[in-house]
Amino acid sequence: QVQLVESGGGLVQAGESLRLSCAASGRTFSSSAMGWFRQAPEKEREFVAAISWSGDSTFYADSVKGRFTISRDNAKNTVYLQMNSLKPEDTAVYYCGARRGGLARVHPDDYGYWGQGTHVTVSS
Repeated sequence: QVQLVESGGGLVQAGESLRLSCAASGRTFSSSAMGWFRQAPEKEREFVAAISWSGDSTFYADSVKGRFTISRDNAKNTVYLQMNSLKPEDTAVYYCGARRGGLARVHPDDYGYWGQGTHVTVSS
């Protein structure tokens, strides 16, 4: 079992930055790939970024490539999402997901554990 708690969301202006954190409990965190997804009102959950268990492999959605950075600290059981140059279209609830396997994946169905989400609002 893995329990995930996201934090760091908030209201910012376009062009500003936020760092999201996802704290995990459970012994399997260091062997689990992690992902960030987001869901805007009346839209499906979409992939944002993912990282392998070791941190050696990362993947990003085209819409955030070059602006967002995913990282992890296995000693702290935490995964981060650094979001720079935020745009109004980044407004969404951001969810952290954990996989049972160590390879990063981009589809939400590949993730078995989810946090409660953290709200990010970017004003223009």
